[in-house]
Amino acid sequence: MAAVDIDVPVETEPQICNQEDLERLAESFKEQGNAYYSKKDYSQAFNYYTKAIDACPKNASYYGNRAATLMMLCRFREALEDSQQAVRLDDCFMKGHLREGKCHLSLGNAMAANRCFQKVLELEPSNREAQQEKNNAATLLEYQRMADFGFEKRDFRKVVYCMDRALALASACHRFKILKAECLALLGRYPEAQSVASDILRMDSTNADALYVRGLCLYYEDCIDKAVQFFVQALKMAPDHEKARLACRNAKALKAKKEEGNQAFKNNNYEAAYQLYTEALAIDPNNIKTNAKLYCNRATAGAKLKKVDQAIEDCTSAIKLDDTYIKAYLRRAQCYMDTEQYEEAVRDYEKVYQTEKTSDHKQMLKKAQMELKKSKRKDYYKVLGIGKNATEDEIKKAYRKRALMHHPDRHSSATPEVQKEEEKKFKEVGEAFTVLSDPKKKVRYDNGHDLEDDGCFDGGDFDANNIFRAFFGGHSGGFTFDSSPDSGPGNFFFQFG
Repeated sequence: MAAVDIDVPVETEPQICNQEDLERLAESFKEQGNAYYSKKDYSQAFNYYTKAIDACPKNASYYGNRAATLMMLCRFREALEDSQQAVRLDDCFMKGHLREGKCHLSLGNAMAANRCFQKVLELEPSNREAQQEKNNAATLLEYQRMADFGFEKRDFRKVVYCMDRALALASACHRFKILKAECLALLGRYPEAQSVASDILRMDSTNADALYVRGLCLYYEDCIDKAVQFFVQALKMAPDHEKARLACRNAKALKAKKEEGNQAFKNNNYEAAYQLYTEALAIDPNNIKTNAKLYCNRATAGAKLKKVDQAIEDCTSAIKLDDTYIKAYLRRAQCYMDTEQYEEAVRDYEKVYQTEKTSDHKQMLKKAQMELKKSKRKDYYKVLGIGKNATEDEIKKAYRKRALMHHPDRHSSATPEVQKEEEKKFKEVGEAFTVLSDPKKKVRYDNGHDLEDDGCFDGGDFDANNIFRAFFGGHSGGFTFDSSPDSGPGNFFFQFG
């Protein structure tokens, strides 16, 4: 069967002969736009309202309808232009003033919005919608005032709170979004800040404020080179952007000063490194992550300069800025070990090991725990007044001196309290010598073993006098001490039986 050609009618614009025809055509387009609007097909509604305007560009209601459609499409700037054109054509067009006010409010222009709503109320004093929107404009102004005050006082949480509520009224205001994003960055909430800035850049890739905030997040995350690129781009878009210029200058200065300090440290010039890190810390107090590293770096230089207490303070400052900074905990723990603050060292190493369970961290923790255990026993080195690396001869000399100093016979004329204290010290000196003069016991003691648990001392059976007699040759007659005020530990003589 042969195919049949069918004539398909083509939609064409009707022939226009006069102004009345144009107006009828425009009304037809408007009605079609209204139909699509009621179906929430705003794109098609926009097209037909545009056709109506093209046919009859002096009709205020057409601009008003297209403004309403653009508002539903969240194209508030275009909607504002149509609303303003509508009221220019008809100053008594109440819906036009109302829509203009709503556009201003959505864009964050509360003062302009207030003027529009006031105009509506002049035209229709009982208009409840205009009164409510006027109240919203006043509320928005109050949130702006609170945010400005909060930013001045560096209360960035308060600013974020105010901007969240302001954006509920002015959802299309880029200025509020940027302020919120900047404060989120200053609070260290970088992913949230970047998300806000990225949303704006998707709509407007040349937005200098959004480029600045994006750079600010990178800067505060210690990605300084990338941050500088964004600051430079922001300055290309807006050469007078003061915040971008300041941030760019700070970023470059901070990077240069930190690198100078690192180089000085590598060259073993610790004094210079310490000073350079100090100068870097003064550049930007808001850069939490970089400053945490600078404090830790300065602590490392300080430790090399034997400024251990200052190094501990710097590590603490670093941890306050970034409580996940493992290097700072490790550096502080080592400083605590160096100053025999073992409980604090154990606490820091426990924190590190909980975060990163490596064999090295486990070993560091065990060592600190062992030193803590050892520190709670009698320190026999301190009892004898010697260092931990004392030789056998030094141990003997120290025992001889301390044993004679605290021997009970030397204090026979003292008060009972003094006699009791000196007897206790004499016994401790004997214990110390018993352990440190025996290589096996000394090794076990140095390794943290509890010698009493090992049976090295049998409680009250330990007799320091036996140690004393054995050391001085087993004389049974004892000693006589000169008890004159000027007598020293060497003023004694043997009395043989």
